[in-house]
Amino acid sequence: MTGLLLILPLSLFLLMTFLAPLYEILSRSIRDNDIAEAWPLVSQTMRSWDGNVPGEAVFAKLAEDIKSSQANKTTALVGRRLNYAIPEGRTLVTSMARKIAKTDAPPEGGWKQAFIAADQAWGDPAVWQALHQASGPISTFYLLAAADRRIDASGSITSAPEENRIYLSVLGRTFWIALLVTVSCLVLAFPVAYFLANGPKRAAGIVMVLVLLPLWTSLLVRTAAWVVLLQDQGLINKALEAIHIIDAPIPLIFNRIGVVIAVVHVSLPYMVLPIYATMAAIKPDYMRAAISLGARPTTAFRRIYLPLTTPGLAAGALLVFIMALGYYITPALVGGASDQMVSYFIAYYTNDAVNWGLAGALALILILATSLLYLVYARITGAKGVSFG
Repeated sequence: MTGLLLILPLSLFLLMTFLAPLYEILSRSIRDNDIAEAWPLVSQTMRSWDGNVPGEAVFAKLAEDIKSSQANKTTALVGRRLNYAIPEGRTLVTSMARKIAKTDAPPEGGWKQAFIAADQAWGDPAVWQALHQASGPISTFYLLAAADRRIDASGSITSAPEENRIYLSVLGRTFWIALLVTVSCLVLAFPVAYFLANGPKRAAGIVMVLVLLPLWTSLLVRTAAWVVLLQDQGLINKALEAIHIIDAPIPLIFNRIGVVIAVVHVSLPYMVLPIYATMAAIKPDYMRAAISLGARPTTAFRRIYLPLTTPGLAAGALLVFIMALGYYITPALVGGASDQMVSYFIAYYTNDAVNWGLAGALALILILATSLLYLVYARITGAKGVSFG
């Protein structure tokens, strides 16, 4: 009971500031209530839609819902949601709403004829398929869109139009950049961690301060510093030109190279520390025993020391890879348009486009992919394959 009381404040803090917002944004990927709340009558009917253009009774309910949404000023929400699924969906809704908002009696010939006469799109099954899919309360629309898929007028899942197929390539780019960053950090961090664990204490202490220094500096400041260093007239290009290695500036910024360099710098401490923690726990007696039994130093290192560092290597690689998947500020500042990762699009749909459903779907796919990779890794290495020291 005492232990539970001690962790209660932190648990409540995490619940309110992390778990609740995370649940809210992720649940938006399957919740689809905008049209159901604004047009309840037609949404209720569309949940049992048979795939054909509906009859007069449904059009009458649609007219009643449109009048109600105009009075409640929720028509724009319906138009925005329908615009996600079909071209000119917002225009279709708002123009029709203006035409019938002040119509009291059914027009001559009925509502169906009036709707189709006003815009032929109301006779297109694709529009009603979009309304059917958005009738709530649960929808796969955003998840399919995040996977470059959609439901066509016949109800089949098909590929999205070519101009809209961007999210799978963005996810692939995100994982590729994260992999490049992880491998680069692994190559750079191993000798540093070895020196920290086995080098002179005084020199190792200085190196440890240098390793931790990036953690004490603002992420924005570090990224801005790389902008200064990597630009065409920056210190790196100027230094290379001064020693006659290059004749013209090398493009190091607003491209993939700049993104990898800057993200590696940010992530390197998170690779060094787990490896160092594992190496510091390895007793020197193991290497001496192997050498005394006839093994060469390189053989002893390869067969004794290196396998013992595997938990630290795995922990650092997993930590850096997962962190690299979610970087936003660094790629946004030093990367080009073709180097933005999935976090950029999540931020865009959350803050600018206000499409929380698609933002939640992208976040959910990223979390599921990361979790799947972790589970596969844990299955391969076993429960004790990860150690953070």
